[in-house]
Amino acid sequence: MKKKSLALVLATGMAVTTFGGTGSAFADSKNVLSTKKYNETVQSPEFVSGDLTGATGKKAESVVFDYLNAAKGDYKLGEKSAQDSFKVKQVKKDAVTDSTVLRLQQVYEGVPVWGSTQVAHVSKDGSLKVLSGTVAPDLDKKEKLKNKNKIEGAKAIEIAQKDLGVTPKYEVEPKADLYVYQNGEETTYAYVVNLNFLDPSPGNYYYFIEADSGKVLNKYNKLDHVANEDKSPVKQEAPKQEAKPAVKPVTGTNAVGTGKGVLGDTKSLNTTLSGSSYYLQDNTRGATIFTYDAKNRTTLPGTLWVDADNVFNAAYDAAAVDAHYYAGKTYDYYKATFNRNSINDAGAPLKSTVHYGSRYNNAFWNGSQMVYGDGDGVTFTSLSGGIDVIGHELTHAVTEYSSDLIYQNESGALNEAISDVFGTLVEFYDNRNPDWEIGEDIYTPGKAGDALRSMSDPTKYGDPDHYSKRYTGTSDNGGVHTNSGIINKQAYLLANGGTHYGVTVTGIGKDKLGAIYYRANTQYFTQSTTFSQARAGAVQAAADLYGANSAEVNAVKQSFSAVGIN
Repeated sequence: MKKKSLALVLATGMAVTTFGGTGSAFADSKNVLSTKKYNETVQSPEFVSGDLTGATGKKAESVVFDYLNAAKGDYKLGEKSAQDSFKVKQVKKDAVTDSTVLRLQQVYEGVPVWGSTQVAHVSKDGSLKVLSGTVAPDLDKKEKLKNKNKIEGAKAIEIAQKDLGVTPKYEVEPKADLYVYQNGEETTYAYVVNLNFLDPSPGNYYYFIEADSGKVLNKYNKLDHVANEDKSPVKQEAPKQEAKPAVKPVTGTNAVGTGKGVLGDTKSLNTTLSGSSYYLQDNTRGATIFTYDAKNRTTLPGTLWVDADNVFNAAYDAAAVDAHYYAGKTYDYYKATFNRNSINDAGAPLKSTVHYGSRYNNAFWNGSQMVYGDGDGVTFTSLSGGIDVIGHELTHAVTEYSSDLIYQNESGALNEAISDVFGTLVEFYDNRNPDWEIGEDIYTPGKAGDALRSMSDPTKYGDPDHYSKRYTGTSDNGGVHTNSGIINKQAYLLANGGTHYGVTVTGIGKDKLGAIYYRANTQYFTQSTTFSQARAGAVQAAADLYGANSAEVNAVKQSFSAVGIN
């Protein structure tokens, strides 16, 4: 599509030492690579793969715990057993490798460790093939974990609210959960407080409040915006407030209407005829798709969009037409390409609200639905008019249900880049003048040829295209909308090929790019995945799909090397 993109990336990184080669066969002729990557910040492995245990014939959970108990020194578990140090959160089958996949959560004395999640792949003969994810080391030696004095969770919420500095209208009741939290050189107990609200401006803040002192250790906004605040310089007008309405699906018969989108193109729309009215409710897919009208207020989801004649051609309809149509196209892409049934792979409804606020220059995923502003007509037009924007934001939801990458620093930049990758692939799937720019259709409507970001040349909009040029500050959650440019460039090279910083990459096409990143995100990435761990996961994903000695594996390696990620 043609008009312009949205900003997203990362911040501080971790140095990693790599050991590697090619190893034993994974199940059914799919290959597993022999790799061991150390996270030098914590001095323990962040990704290991190969024939790690040999065939044991045991159940997957026993295989993983036996391995971790034998490797307690490497992972610095101290005197505690693996059974006391990890809890199994999820068990699934992987058809590609005929293996069992376990997602783990590290715990200390029963308290979860923030961001310390792991993925293990166990083949059907009971051999461990992959263990991905950094483990917090030496928790027994952390002095602050010996302090059992803790404030109440309600007090932690009060502290976070005071620091926020406003009295918001909450979408979700604030909550405080106790975690073990690594704060630089120190490890301590902390309450993770979530404040999710729309008024006075949208936010989904995570506060980290030290449990004994009440000190604010860290905070960030997890609201997945399509654009940085510096892309929205016009002061937003205060929207009107009203009571949040109860919203129910309508009952009726399926119908097909038409409508004109933001750019004036005509689209076919799946609607529901109920009584004598037509609603933007699509019941034809595995997940129902709903499109709502906020009527320039900030209540969500708003009113289910309704029309008298099933022809949505009015200027006010355009934002709803595109939100509805592009949500369907995003669903179709994931279903047709990966057999994924909606964002959670279990048929979750896709909800979109348009005409949010007044002249609101952004779009966001708030943890349960998509929300689109109308823009001010200068910086942005209606933000639902960009299919890559909608694909981008709904991919944040896919990530939330998969790797759940933390929206800060390198993992946050990876999160943003994955959304850029799949937003672009959804645009190619729709096949209406697709390109490798992000947000080009909705950014600066009066200026042709620009975008929020560029995957082919991130530097065009001030983003880095090599790890040596990464942003290392703290703004934008550690540069999540900036350092994403590094992974964006890597992904572009993997699909299209090219020579970058003296490294030549042979492109493998956009379809294989999508297959590799989808598998890596759903099978190997964890909450705190670094760029280096992402490389290892993507390489193993390519090996699973195409073989350990394949051209695709080599292309993945070269594309990461070209942007300085080893």
